[in-house]
Amino acid sequence: MNMLKRALAIITLLIIGYWLAQGLAGVPFGQDKMIVGRYYLENVKEQTGAVNAVTAIVVNYRGFDTLGEVTVLFIASTGVGALLWRKKKKRTARAEGSVVLKTGTELLFPFVVLFGAYIFIHGHLTPGGGFPGGATIATAFLLLYMAFINYEIPHRAFEKTEGLAGMGYVLVGLIGLAIGGYFLFDWIWQTWNWGHDNIGRLFSGGFIPIIYTLIGIKVGTELSGIIDNMLKEGVSE
Repeated sequence: MNMLKRALAIITLLIIGYWLAQGLAGVPFGQDKMIVGRYYLENVKEQTGAVNAVTAIVVNYRGFDTLGEVTVLFIASTGVGALLWRKKKKRTARAEGSVVLKTGTELLFPFVVLFGAYIFIHGHLTPGGGFPGGATIATAFLLLYMAFINYEIPHRAFEKTEGLAGMGYVLVGLIGLAIGGYFLFDWIWQTWNWGHDNIGRLFSGGFIPIIYTLIGIKVGTELSGIIDNMLKEGVSE
C-alpha cells in the first residue's frame, strides 16, 4: 500500500512538472515585452502633466480602481465602527501621557499634519499621495490620543468632512464623464489645458492634486475614526 501511494505521488509530481515545463517553455525569457509600461513612461507627461509616473497611473489611468480602494477603506472603517459600537463608550486609557509625550505632541502635531498634507499635495511631483498622506495625518491624531486621556476627535466634523471628500472625488469623475465622455476624464488637463506651461511645478498635473487632496482628507478622517473606535470600550448602563 505504501509503495502504491509513493508511486502515485511520483507520477503526480512528474505530470505537474511536465505541465509547468511546457508552460515555461513558451515564455520568451530575455526579451523586452513591457509594452504597457513603456507606453506609460513615454506618454505620462504629455497626457497627464505629472512627472511622477506612478501617481499618474494610480489617479489617471486607473483612477476608477483607486476610487474602489477608497470605498474599501470606507467599508472597513464602517465595519470597525459597527463591531465596536456601544451606546456609551469611554477611553481605555487610565492615565495621562508623560510630560515628554504631551509636550512633544503639542509641538509636533501641526508639523505632522502639515507633512501629511505636503505628501498628498505634491503627489504628482514626488513619491507619495493620498493614502500615505492621510495615514500621516491620522498618526498626528493618534499622538493626541496617546498624550491626553480626555481627548476625542470632533466626530461630527470628521464624519461630514469624510463624506464631502468622497462626494468630491465622485463629482470630479462625473464632470469628466459629462465633458469627456468617460468617468474621471481629466478635463482640467485635456480640455482646459491648465498647467501645460508648469510641468514639474506645484500647479500642474491636471486634476491629480485635487483628487489626491480629497483622498488624503478622506483617508485621514477615516483612519482617525478607526483609531477612536479602537481606543474606547463600552460602558455598562
